[in-house]
Amino acid sequence: MTSYMIGVDVGTGSARAGVFDPAGSMLANAKRDLVIFRDDSGRVEQSSEQIWQSVCEAVSEAVSLAGIDPGDVVGIGFDATCSLVVQGASAGVGDPSHPERDVIVWMDHRALDQARRINAMGHAVLSYVGGTISPEMETPKLLWLRENLPDIYESAENFFDLTDFLTWKAAGALDRSSCTVTCKWTYLAHENRWDESYFREIGLGDLATDGFSRIGKSVVHPGTPLGNGLTVEAAGRMKLSPGIAVAAGLIDAHAGGVGTVAASGGAEDATLCLGYVFGTSSCTMTTTEAPTFVPGVWGPYFAAMVPGMWLNEGGQSAAGAAIDHLVKMHPASAETAAMAARGGKSLPQWLADRALELAADASDAVRLADQLHVVPEFLGNRAPFADPHARAVIVGLGMETGADSLVSLYIAGICGLGYGLRQIVDTQAGQGVRVNTISVSGGAGGHPLIRQILADATGVEIEVTACPEPVLLGSAMLGAVAAGVHPDLRSAMPAMSTIALKCPPSAGDIRAIHDQRYAAFLSLQSISRDIRLGADRLSQ
Repeated sequence: MTSYMIGVDVGTGSARAGVFDPAGSMLANAKRDLVIFRDDSGRVEQSSEQIWQSVCEAVSEAVSLAGIDPGDVVGIGFDATCSLVVQGASAGVGDPSHPERDVIVWMDHRALDQARRINAMGHAVLSYVGGTISPEMETPKLLWLRENLPDIYESAENFFDLTDFLTWKAAGALDRSSCTVTCKWTYLAHENRWDESYFREIGLGDLATDGFSRIGKSVVHPGTPLGNGLTVEAAGRMKLSPGIAVAAGLIDAHAGGVGTVAASGGAEDATLCLGYVFGTSSCTMTTTEAPTFVPGVWGPYFAAMVPGMWLNEGGQSAAGAAIDHLVKMHPASAETAAMAARGGKSLPQWLADRALELAADASDAVRLADQLHVVPEFLGNRAPFADPHARAVIVGLGMETGADSLVSLYIAGICGLGYGLRQIVDTQAGQGVRVNTISVSGGAGGHPLIRQILADATGVEIEVTACPEPVLLGSAMLGAVAAGVHPDLRSAMPAMSTIALKCPPSAGDIRAIHDQRYAAFLSLQSISRDIRLGADRLSQ
């Protein structure tokens, strides 16, 4: 009898499930869209019940599509965005007329002031988040709740990272993953403790007084089997057998890292490969043997992705979302999107395909950007400046309104994301953390044009794994470890993932073009920051 594992990935816009065998081959997957609320004040909210319902439906459909006996599923693993679930509170986290909205989504920036005040205190734990805490992390959000919605804060039974909420719903276990609480809650995994003084200093001392019971008294490593396995209730909703292994989970980007950075056919050494998860946002995952402190880059985090190793995490708050926003600004956007839809494509996919038609090859497509330059920091700079107030810059626009000029803008935006990635790679190299390859995962990075531009923009070879869904695969690996199919995560990574394609960077004229454009990117980014800081000083 073959054993199967399920990987569940909950992103910003959808919940997905995939069925895998022990070798990492995906038999089937299914998807459900998620409802999301956002407004212009920076608030972004979701419903945990709608998310859970979507997860259960996706799992059930994926197993059905795989054509396997549900009784042959032995383990399930979860990953999700680092959104905050306020469980069991008297109402929701925003509009009183919507009590179902109990999730503050990762990209919600309502806690900007709280993050600023926490950073001004300069507590020692901040050195493990790159020196600056982000409003995307959970303690600023919790402080916002306590100050602005005290009844909701006090009445909440638990505060979960979304991944830990899902494993709680699946197994009934309150254990938190060392990945989630270390990366987003300031847990010190290398010392196996919370720092009480930090919580008391920032105004969340009640959590320490309660023994951290509402945010995680028990913290375990990813892949650890939880509780007594899948509960009867969860099994009924997923149409699986009760008692199958439920693994402690990962943040979605980290699952992508697990699914890619030690794949067979490459170096099989996580320290030599940077994981780049390119979705709504982007995340960079860099593994080291010893802790390395890189200002502006989150971490170092112990055992947050690869057991026994350290992790530095960078990326940008808007990546695929930045490209979507950028192209919608162009006058040809609506017409071109309609044309793409008639061909069964998304607008970005159509633009990438059109660029390949217009250029001699994928590397040559950079010439289509011509004088257009984009610094796509629409939602701030996550790394290496940890500046949520940074904003995008677009330079070189003319009066062209046709679809091909939209292609040019699109290419300039993709190049801008590539230069942001290069900036993170260079910043980490300056602290002695160097990589040989970049492994790309996430839906936005699936197109051959994107992969080649990223290779050319960074000057680093891009690797692509054989599994078309490496984030789902990373979560399935957790289920495999929890079920004992593989002895540990380090063994599962090369056993279930293989390199399928390598994209080396171009040299010669193409390299020179990207070097010039990268220099322009850095200049525009610096000028924009100087202008904003000058305006801030004048307004004080």
